[in-house]
Amino acid sequence: MSAPNGFKTVAKGSSGAHGKTGKGVAFTRMLAGVLAVIACMAAANGSWLKHVPRKDRARVNPYAGQPDAIAAGAKLFADHCATCHGDDALGRGKRPTLRSERVQDATDGELAWLLRNGNLPRGMPSWSMMPEPSRWQVIAYVKSLGPSVPSGPRRTATSSRQGPSR
Repeated sequence: MSAPNGFKTVAKGSSGAHGKTGKGVAFTRMLAGVLAVIACMAAANGSWLKHVPRKDRARVNPYAGQPDAIAAGAKLFADHCATCHGDDALGRGKRPTLRSERVQDATDGELAWLLRNGNLPRGMPSWSMMPEPSRWQVIAYVKSLGPSVPSGPRRTATSSRQGPSR
């Protein structure tokens, strides 16, 4: 049976043309999850920045600083980004924080370019299927978080020279 969009539909409970059983679907979902984890490590080193065209760098977020857009971006972030980047956007394990100076100092246009194009060699998927206004809302939310503050005591030049205290 063919659906209006040209894709074949499979009756519920049928294994379909590709033999997708419950185990096959579970494997596919697990594989997608693994790929998403890898994708989240993408922007960590900032190598993607050199690929952003000048015209994209100059783009300005039409939703920047708007409370309703930031709230919408928070929901989208929770639904699509928190799995890799954490609920607080501080990253998880080897998955990058979005509250680093590199990300927070990136232009809105650079971040929009990354969301649209991804950085597959580093694991970041393209979110081009997400409507552009939604991508701008995510960017507004991430930028609203600001850079993270280290939780432990800061090491200063003075403290590192003094040695341990007794």
